[in-house]
Amino acid sequence: MFQDKGWILVTLITLVTPSWAAYKLQERYSWSQLDFAFPNTRLKDQALASGDYIPQNALPVGVEHFGNRLFVTVPRWRDGIPATLTYINMDRSLTGSPELIPYPDWRSNTAGDCANSITTAYRIKVDECGRLWVLDTGTVGIGNTTTNPCPYAVNVFDLTTDTRIRRYELPGVDTNPNTFIANIAVDIGKNCDDAYAYFADELGYGLIAYSWELNKSWRFSAHSYFFPDPLRGDFNVAGINFQWGEEGIFGMSLSPIRSDGYRTLYFSPLASHRQFAVSTRILRDETRTEDSYHDFVALDERGPNSHTTSRVMSDDGIELFNLIDQNAVGCWHSSMPYSPQFHGIVDRDDVGLVFPADVKIDENKNVWVLSDRMPVFLLSDLDYSDTNFRIYTAPLATLIENTVCDLRNNAYGPPNTVSIPKQAVLPMGPPLYTKQYRPVLPQKPQTSWASSPPPPSRTYLPANSGNVVSSISVSTNSVGPAGVEVPKAYIFNQHNGINYETSGPHLFPTHQPAQPGGQDGGLKTYVNARQSGWWHHQHQG
Repeated sequence: MFQDKGWILVTLITLVTPSWAAYKLQERYSWSQLDFAFPNTRLKDQALASGDYIPQNALPVGVEHFGNRLFVTVPRWRDGIPATLTYINMDRSLTGSPELIPYPDWRSNTAGDCANSITTAYRIKVDECGRLWVLDTGTVGIGNTTTNPCPYAVNVFDLTTDTRIRRYELPGVDTNPNTFIANIAVDIGKNCDDAYAYFADELGYGLIAYSWELNKSWRFSAHSYFFPDPLRGDFNVAGINFQWGEEGIFGMSLSPIRSDGYRTLYFSPLASHRQFAVSTRILRDETRTEDSYHDFVALDERGPNSHTTSRVMSDDGIELFNLIDQNAVGCWHSSMPYSPQFHGIVDRDDVGLVFPADVKIDENKNVWVLSDRMPVFLLSDLDYSDTNFRIYTAPLATLIENTVCDLRNNAYGPPNTVSIPKQAVLPMGPPLYTKQYRPVLPQKPQTSWASSPPPPSRTYLPANSGNVVSSISVSTNSVGPAGVEVPKAYIFNQHNGINYETSGPHLFPTHQPAQPGGQDGGLKTYVNARQSGWWHHQHQG
């Protein structure tokens, strides 16, 4: 009898547990500190002895997946970073803490060799044509240590031959003394030559468009939507209070192609809780740089504690974005109004997802999330006896299941919206990671949580552990289960004032081998962090 009552109690508890309480993202790789695949032990020892390799100075900030390779970027914010553009061979390293392999080789990662190498890379993007787009910022250091040995340059690699096929230096008119470019979005149109890249100038407050076919770029400047919100510059992550009040346009995502042949670019300033949108019809037109103010659309705020640095949208209109205040990844189905009740949490982890720096969706609709505890690295001290950097993955369909973003089951979904009660300001002190799987609430800072019970396992387990696989489980083109029709992703959305029309997943253009053209070289950038009162970003050159 008592056993039956106990079973009933457990059942009831299970039923009322919030849908996001079950881990969905699975940990694929993790490191306490990054390691690099030197040609041999002797060279590695030499690099350690000379200071060319300082393991504690390396922080991963960007991730991208293609085939059997998982790309990871490591900016040269501090000395001792041997390579900035790297990858993991997923056939050789199924899980664990693999060494990072320089891409395409060691020589191409030489700092300061502007014409032949990449000095610092941040966010990267693989397009539908098998090309890897990398923005080399040409910088070494961060904050008042920043130097610019090389100019900003776009590098594009053909992933079938692992060769660079384009290098384009941004002209001086496209940047200014404050320029800091952190994110890239790539827009493929009718074919692989009809390609554009967009770059968010976070501190110069601009948006740069680049045409592959024309090999030319132009800048949209000084739109008020590119600027930070003065009321949204206060951050609390891992028990650290800091201010990134000058951070403007940052994360970007692109919609599927609409019926007019163009996409919608969504973006947010980092110091903001609001999203904005503009048609790529405007961005692709060089003549509209000065007279397009009213073509940009302001959407609603996401709610409190909803700063975001990275976002991506699937080919059927589901946007994922990191929520750095909440140690979480959020979602929004773009056929719905952009308001808090239509934003969901797909996963949250107050240990493993402290600062989920980058979020990507690959060609097989698998999601990849990189977390790196960046504010602790920049403003405090990481514990290198602990796991600090993680890469998670899960099928997109699994992540959105039973959330407000899953329109297959319920247009409104469970009450798992992005907004949470505003947190009290936490004092500066030791990093605070709460082990409990729940929103972070004010509490006494912990100096150690080794004695706390571990969270549910996120360890990646292959379907057949006897076989080495090169990717996680592959979902079909439809997000829904077999036989279930996925609703149209886009409708005329009067709430947002933008016309979204498509009847299904965007059909990618025919893959054409990328043709060598233009100059040969590189491009890329990422988040500038500083603490109010003592940290400021200084640009030179």
